Amino acid sequence: MNLVFYHIYTLGFSGAPQVNDFLSEPDKNLDKLYEWIDYLDDMGFNAIYFGPVFESTSHGYDTVDYYSIDRRLGTNNSFTSLCGILKSRGFHIVLDGVFNHVSRDFAPFKDIQVNGEESEYCDWFLEIDFAGKSSLGDSFSYHCWEGHDSLVSMNLQNGEVQKYLLNAVKFWIDEFSIDGLRLDVAYCLDKSFLKKLKSFTKALNEDFWIMGEVIHGDYREWLDRGLLDSVTNYECYKGIHSSLNDNNYYEIAHSLTRLFGYEGIYRNYQLYNFIDNHDVSRIYSILEKKAHVYNAMVLLFTIPGIPSIYYGSEWQIEGEKTETSDFLLRPDLNLPIVRTMEKSLEMEKTVRKLISIRKNSVSLQQGAYRELHVNSNQLVFAREFEGEVTICALNSSDDGIMIELPEDLTGNYRDLLNTEDVSINRGNRMLHLWPNWGAVLKSTVDINQQ
Repeated sequence: MNLVFYHIYTLGFSGAPQVNDFLSEPDKNLDKLYEWIDYLDDMGFNAIYFGPVFESTSHGYDTVDYYSIDRRLGTNNSFTSLCGILKSRGFHIVLDGVFNHVSRDFAPFKDIQVNGEESEYCDWFLEIDFAGKSSLGDSFSYHCWEGHDSLVSMNLQNGEVQKYLLNAVKFWIDEFSIDGLRLDVAYCLDKSFLKKLKSFTKALNEDFWIMGEVIHGDYREWLDRGLLDSVTNYECYKGIHSSLNDNNYYEIAHSLTRLFGYEGIYRNYQLYNFIDNHDVSRIYSILEKKAHVYNAMVLLFTIPGIPSIYYGSEWQIEGEKTETSDFLLRPDLNLPIVRTMEKSLEMEKTVRKLISIRKNSVSLQQGAYRELHVNSNQLVFAREFEGEVTICALNSSDDGIMIELPEDLTGNYRDLLNTEDVSINRGNRMLHLWPNWGAVLKSTVDINQQ
């Protein structure tokens, strides 16, 4: 799958108010993205994952109305127009599907607050119990997501709930021409609902793509059973920054072989790869040694799977998650200003090059994974597909180093990351790696013709 995602947390990106008053006239804050389209196209991104866009109480994952764009972002018409322009420029569009829970301001829940046991919506939610009271003063108790009283758990086994949500998805496909969904907390979702969602969307568009947020466990539970097309690769997310911080490339090397090697458990799947997102601290804040951010980026674009950049991380911006807030992870960025910083332009240039390398390499998109060399500060692996070989090499040391490559990889290569021609032969199989940097060598038949 030749997709490179740009992930936007819409409410933060657009500078929207943190709380919805449900009274204000719609403010087309998300139209700010028009200013970014040329930039995103020039960088080489071809898919945008929009964080929550539908009417919500505060952070977007507390949905109030699945059929209306959040007034803090715009209107249905303004979002339709924006999606139309993006599609005309070749972008795929993926929306956040938040189906596990809703806001207490969701109309069916409010109906229960008013009508009690007489409400027709009592079975829309989990564990409604009129023998108890909620911690927020309701005359009944209910199940909430992971102890968050403001997030009311939906009963996804209820036929009317399923119909309501599936019709909403059809509306999104018809109105906004979306190409896929990212399912929030997919690990919590009822699997019978996932099966219906998959078959429903495939009937509307056989290429419709569903990716789920799965933080732990065996991803095959969702992939082998055909419930999802992809899942979030949290194992490699953690392994990348942990390996760099601990000077221990063995950690991520072990994961990559276990997941994607010739006997890898996910070798036939395209997982969704990232080095940060709206829920975790920015990669530039996590890394103890800032120069390691380049190793992290090279890994993101060369390991098996689908790469995604969280908006702003291509400029090395910082942002740390706290115990009480994700606010610093979700900033309002000014495109002209952020691109004036020297460190921003350096990383932007690197990301642009890595995107180009990946989009023009079938072995990086689909190739098998084979480990070639690993020690504490260096990792070298090959991606191979139908005769095309790409060698990816990382060095997280402050010193340059020479790495000896296996005999079967002799031949002519072009180092696409450093624009150098490299000849590996029986007499000289040594590859030089610069400090805190890498190399991406692509095999060539005739190096002078490349």
